[in-house]
Amino acid sequence: MRLTDQEKAMRDGIEGPAVAAAMALSLSTVHPGAARAADAAGPTPSAQDQVCLGCHGQEGMSKTFGKDDSVSLHVEGPAFAGSVHGPLGRTACHADVELAKHPGAGESYASARAFSIAKAGVCSQCHEDKAKLFAGSVHASVLRMGNLAAPVCTDCHGAHAVARKAAAANNLSCRKCHAAIFDAYLQSPHGKAFGKPGAVKVPICADCHRAHDVSPASTGTGLRDVCLSCHTGAVEAHRKWLPNTKLHLQVVSCPACHAPTSQKRVDLRLYDPVAKRDVTAKEERARLDGQASRDASGGAALDSKALWDLMRGVDRDRAPGRITLVGRLEVRSGAQAHELTEKSKAIRDCVVCHRKGADPFKNVTISIVGPDGRPIRYEAKQDVLHGPTSVEALSGFYAIGSTRIGVLDVLLALVLAAGISTPIAHLVLRRLLRRKQTGQQGEAGKGG
Repeated sequence: MRLTDQEKAMRDGIEGPAVAAAMALSLSTVHPGAARAADAAGPTPSAQDQVCLGCHGQEGMSKTFGKDDSVSLHVEGPAFAGSVHGPLGRTACHADVELAKHPGAGESYASARAFSIAKAGVCSQCHEDKAKLFAGSVHASVLRMGNLAAPVCTDCHGAHAVARKAAAANNLSCRKCHAAIFDAYLQSPHGKAFGKPGAVKVPICADCHRAHDVSPASTGTGLRDVCLSCHTGAVEAHRKWLPNTKLHLQVVSCPACHAPTSQKRVDLRLYDPVAKRDVTAKEERARLDGQASRDASGGAALDSKALWDLMRGVDRDRAPGRITLVGRLEVRSGAQAHELTEKSKAIRDCVVCHRKGADPFKNVTISIVGPDGRPIRYEAKQDVLHGPTSVEALSGFYAIGSTRIGVLDVLLALVLAAGISTPIAHLVLRRLLRRKQTGQQGEAGKGG
């Protein structure tokens, strides 16, 4: 078999015995008939890439970092040639590899996972925009915190057989880590419609959570906003039967009603109304941890007094009125948030929540935003709902009499009465002062 000019140049320039042997192996396995068959089947690796495949094309090739810790270095030639990176060749991603010195000692890595994460960094050289989005994601935050299990580019897209938009199209990359959530999704109306023929658009993971700048759906109203972006007529549909529709959609998460078998809770999150953002763990986690450990009963749950002490401590270190609590009714886990049913089976009976002893009001948490953007929750006792600290927070999503909690009704009624009586008292006082001033001026005039 005759060598091309490119192959001759490569052969003459390569001195490493391992690479020379790989080249000989790759050339010996290619003959005109096979080449024509490969061309008919699809793209074939370039002559330069075939040199690399002389070794990396062999099944079982791997790199070992310790006992039972290795990473595969096997590359399927046809799959790589047919990938989006096939036309670029191996030098696009492995330009740092000098064939004459390869494999050589190379850099040292503590584990196979550390090696994979480091090698995935090369993607940012071409995909800078996606790398910036990823840097602001919950995945990148977890990775920066030292959790090497957090996904990087190659975990979702693969390394050498990257296909255009394949990761988002099949959802399988998300399932690797979020199996319980994905299984719940498959049983929902969204999941059952996934993969069926037709023109109906079905939401997949990336539609709700985004692909590269993945953010936690369990904070704020992000989940509701995602739902309403597709279900544009949902607000009007709810107004036909649901009292206080706007308030419900603001303080009750969609799965709380549309996943009827899920467990619910009331979450009270620390919120800065001046900065208009949730309080972060960096600011107040140490204080919350301390209050939880000093719980008077010796348990792990915060009681009303512990919450009161916490809020007083926060206010001492900040400007008055800077921190408050924002209440929200939600489900207890990510998997339950995906256990959606047909809308005909959603909760429409107000008594489920608006009755004495309603289950959601028996489960209470206090939360702050963690370093990775996900909420850090502290279990709280039910009595925090009756305490003076949380009354203002609950007034934003609780109607007097809605749960038949007598103490809470009285407290909220007092707050309401105080809110009404204060401006009235102010007006009465102003009138009295004006009458007094008028009388004094009259007396002064008579005396002159």
